[in-house]
Amino acid sequence: MSLITYLKDTQGELKHVSWPTRSQAVGFTIVVVLISVFVSFFLGFFDYLLKLTLEKFVI
Repeated sequence: MSLITYLKDTQGELKHVSWPTRSQAVGFTIVVVLISVFVSFFLGFFDYLLKLTLEKFVI
């Protein structure tokens, strides 16, 4: 398969893709950012608790 054939096939397949609207893309982006912030605080909180616990036993 040549590169030209591959690119033409890829272009044809991309025409079948159901692309999100601008408002959907913005909404999905906001959801991803909010979930990422929540998970970072969640992991940071447990990291802090683990640090406090280890400091009591190690130091």
